Amino acid sequence: MHKKELKYFKLMEDLKEMILRGELRAGDKLPSENELSQQYAVSRQTVRKALSILENEGFIYAEHGRGTFCSELVRHTGNSKNIAVITTYISDYIFPRVIKGIDTVLTREGYSILLKNTKNSRSLEARCLEEILQKDIDGIIIEPSKSQIYCKHLNLYKKLEEYNIPYVFIQGCFDQMKDKPHILMDDSKGGYLITKHLIETGHKNIVGVFKSDDVQGQKRHKGYVKALVEAGIAYDPDKVIWFYTEDRVIHPYESIRKMAAQQYPMDAVVCYNDQIAMKVIQALTDAGMKVPEDISVTGYDNSYIVGENGLKLTTIAHPQERLGEMAAELLLDLIRNKEEMDGHHQIWIEPEIVIGNSCKKNNLL
Repeated sequence: MHKKELKYFKLMEDLKEMILRGELRAGDKLPSENELSQQYAVSRQTVRKALSILENEGFIYAEHGRGTFCSELVRHTGNSKNIAVITTYISDYIFPRVIKGIDTVLTREGYSILLKNTKNSRSLEARCLEEILQKDIDGIIIEPSKSQIYCKHLNLYKKLEEYNIPYVFIQGCFDQMKDKPHILMDDSKGGYLITKHLIETGHKNIVGVFKSDDVQGQKRHKGYVKALVEAGIAYDPDKVIWFYTEDRVIHPYESIRKMAAQQYPMDAVVCYNDQIAMKVIQALTDAGMKVPEDISVTGYDNSYIVGENGLKLTTIAHPQERLGEMAAELLLDLIRNKEEMDGHHQIWIEPEIVIGNSCKKNNLL
């Protein structure tokens, strides 16, 4: 049985939610074991198991003969010199360079970093935020998980604001929180620039491969569509491959290889990022096609990934370290000046195209 189906887990999560939403405050007495047992139709042993976990995690404490009480999660001093950094991944792709930029600024200013990753899971993001609420930190830099999907743990962000802990979004932002401080690439413009480049070099049958569960993927697709329409090329949804975080390793590869095997009319592929571009190139190679001789491929992020035989992607520049530095500088500004979280603290980074050798010029006639 999955743990979320276990009765003690539901009870534990319900009580934790009540604490995090502020329905149970520090010093409040919890219902007795008998009352919880009756309310949830479970045994007292099940109740004790749920309460034991909450006590171990610091949410509650028991006093002999008096009952169980809600803990003060942590006293947030505002001068701990600790900053939490939450990213979807840590050790692969562009993330080490982003984190390096953050660390450069924070270390220089005497701050320490608490580093966490969510593997692009919303439930893991919520768990990271719960853990951070139990620590004395001065601020958070966070890359949201699956930012295109509705955020169900807004209460945790509201708790951060209640404790006067500022936070800055990078790479993406939930739609419900787009007025919060953030530093983002102008991904719509990036998708537009890279697609326009292909069109200007004579490509007409341009396939797009985009990630559907984050804002970056949706916006890059939007730019792709704009460039096609502007050039008088009809948008064809059959030429767009959508993938999710969970199937990013296999779905783009299999879809492109199948299209190539069926001799689907395509002369270029616009890819969500450089990682996906390399999988697309591998699929085309395995189908007997050459890049760029038979088909052009573009990436996004300028991640320094280089293919075989010196193939270098045409891509969109991503100022990875600088983005990290900017996020740290903005967060420190919020900490020092105690400014409101809403308002003008939103920075957009202009995209620039980086020309590699993964595209060829087609006959424009």
